[in-house]
Amino acid sequence: MNLSDFGDRICILGPSNSGKSTLANAIARKRGLEAVHLDQLFHLPNTDWQQRPKDEFITLHDAAIASEHWVMDGNYSVCMTQRFRRATGLILLDISTPASLLRYFRRTLFETKRHGALEGGRDSIKWDMIRHIAVVTPRNRKRYQAMFEELELPKLRLSSLRSIKQCFRDWSLSLD
Repeated sequence: MNLSDFGDRICILGPSNSGKSTLANAIARKRGLEAVHLDQLFHLPNTDWQQRPKDEFITLHDAAIASEHWVMDGNYSVCMTQRFRRATGLILLDISTPASLLRYFRRTLFETKRHGALEGGRDSIKWDMIRHIAVVTPRNRKRYQAMFEELELPKLRLSSLRSIKQCFRDWSLSLD
């Protein structure tokens, strides 16, 4: 499948720390789209990942999807329905829970700058995040897979870190 097959409004879903933001930025650069990181809309800048009020997040989300050209990474099921109605393509990163946990620890401990980071924030190891990756995400996996199957959009499921790297090569995407 060619990258252009996904159109100008691409959703990227997947577990935490699967590489959604990195892929979104790479696609945005390649295609001239705006990269929208839902984590940055959901959380207040210059905090330790403090959540915005729900209605404020939905307002920011809906304003972002009203644009004609975007690649948006993140799940946030509270507003998936309207996002999917606007989307022209969907990419699901479906990597394993151990791979997500490994990436979380590596990112938090060793990376000082990353795609999709919260402005003014600093990542740190949090038990809530470990629980989210290890317990909540596996429960959501089936739900996301079912949504993926039901949507009639150009779509691609990447089920391993190796397949994500291959996708970068196939589409000539760069990390920076």
